[in-house]
Amino acid sequence: MRAVGVMQFGGPDALRLVDVPAEPLGPGQVRLRVEAAAVSPTDTHARSGAYAGRDPIKTPPWVPGMDVAGVVTEVGDGVEHVAVGDLAMGIVVPFGPHGGYRENKVLSGDSVVRAPKGATAVEACTLPMNGLTARLALDHMALRPGQVLAVTGAAGAFGGYVVQLAKADGLTVVADASEADEQLIRDLGADLVVRRGDDVAARIREHFPDGVNGLADGSVQVALVLPAVRDGGAVATVRGYRGDGQRGLRVFPTRVYQLAEDRAALDRLRQQVEDGVLTLRVARTFRAEQAAEAHRTLERGGVRGRLVLTF
Repeated sequence: MRAVGVMQFGGPDALRLVDVPAEPLGPGQVRLRVEAAAVSPTDTHARSGAYAGRDPIKTPPWVPGMDVAGVVTEVGDGVEHVAVGDLAMGIVVPFGPHGGYRENKVLSGDSVVRAPKGATAVEACTLPMNGLTARLALDHMALRPGQVLAVTGAAGAFGGYVVQLAKADGLTVVADASEADEQLIRDLGADLVVRRGDDVAARIREHFPDGVNGLADGSVQVALVLPAVRDGGAVATVRGYRGDGQRGLRVFPTRVYQLAEDRAALDRLRQQVEDGVLTLRVARTFRAEQAAEAHRTLERGGVRGRLVLTF
């Protein structure tokens, strides 16, 4: 069957249509006919070979992709929460040829739930990875209602979900933004928006002199924004950053694979979309054979919402 992957790691032009074998279906698993797969920075890193050393499969093709949505075509023994014909979404932990950029994907049943009512496959595939990462970041920090959370990169997919989930958790949210993104972030629910820049920590401290209780650093500003957090505060990072050990900051690298088979967490996100808590944002769609252009577009920056490949 068709997939989009690389035979040799490299830039966007390394992506091509490749043939991969069908995956067998076992007990507790679900097969999806993939209609849409979201594109993320993790995919671009995988394409370039950043994760090659940890991939258990050492031969090409390597197929990126962590989010899929499509129609359930087969369920294994013990699966009762989805049925053949359902529109469903799932999170993929990619390795070797088994990433999400493929026409047909077998996943653990606990990695798949029904798509939100009223959502298309294109819209639904934008939720699993970023939504679960945002949820995990907030769970790591364990802030209490009424406490203050700072969010960087709030206009991005991860950051936008953090803002909305944090507000649903009863937190006060301050986020940084460019002038062009300020209204977007207010619409997502941020209580306060400060202008992004090298002095972002000082701008936040102007409003919260004692520092914020937590930070979700979606745009990986690390040293620039850490001074905004009070001593002993919590920091969730998305690129493995573990902090410098100063001021008693509690730093939590957020790795979404920890929730990849947490069906209850994924289904809660589905319900929050249906309840209007979360907003699914699609920036642009590309046909599968246009994957290289999708990666180039993402790497140019400035994308608001998710880019999606369609099959």
